Amino acid sequence: MTDDTTREVGVGPHPLPWPDDHRLDPELLAKGDRRNVVDRYRYWRREAIVADLDTRRHGFHVAIENWQHDFNIGTVVRNANAFAAASVRIVGRRRWNRRGAMVTDRYQHVHHHPTIEDLVAWARGEALPIYAVDIVPGAVAIEDIALPERVVLLFGQEGPGCSPEALAAAEVVCAITQFGSTRSINAGVASGIAMHTWIRQHVLTGP
Repeated sequence: MTDDTTREVGVGPHPLPWPDDHRLDPELLAKGDRRNVVDRYRYWRREAIVADLDTRRHGFHVAIENWQHDFNIGTVVRNANAFAAASVRIVGRRRWNRRGAMVTDRYQHVHHHPTIEDLVAWARGEALPIYAVDIVPGAVAIEDIALPERVVLLFGQEGPGCSPEALAAAEVVCAITQFGSTRSINAGVASGIAMHTWIRQHVLTGP
C-alpha cells in the first residue's frame, strides 16, 4: 500500500539545456515545480497558464453568496478551475477563505459583486440567464433540465442556502436529487455536481 504522505507531487529541476519557450519560468526550471497544476503546465509561468486557459474556458459562470464568510467558497473556486468556468462571482462580503481553493484562484477569474442586484445587472449586460441551485419548493431536478450553454450557476450561503433575493433573481431554480436523510449537501459539493452536469450536457456529448 502506498503512503501518499511521502509521495512527491510535481517535478524537480529541469535538466540542462532548458527549452527555449517564453512560457516557462526560469525559477521553476531551476528549482522544480511542485505546484497543484496538471503536467501540461509544469514549469509554466502563472500568467502563461491563465492565458492558455482563457483560450478554452467554458460558457458557464459560477456565483456564490458570501454573507457569513462561507468556508465552502474555496472549494467552489477549485471546482470552477477544474471545470474551466468562465469566471467566479462572489456576492456579498469581499473577503473569503482561500484555503480550500488550493491556490487555484491564481488561475481563475474571480470577481466581487456587493449585492445580488449588482450581479443581476452584470448578468443582464452579458445576456446571461441565472440558474440558482438550491433545494426549495418548486425547484426542478437539475438532471432533468437542459442547462443553457451560456449561464450563471448561482449558489447560496452554506446553511440557509440561496437568499430570497437570489431566488427571485433566478430564471430557473434547480435542485440536485438526493436519497439520504440530510436536508442538503454543502455548497462546495453542490457546485461540483452542477458544473459537471453542465459539462456532461455541453462537452461530454459523445456516445
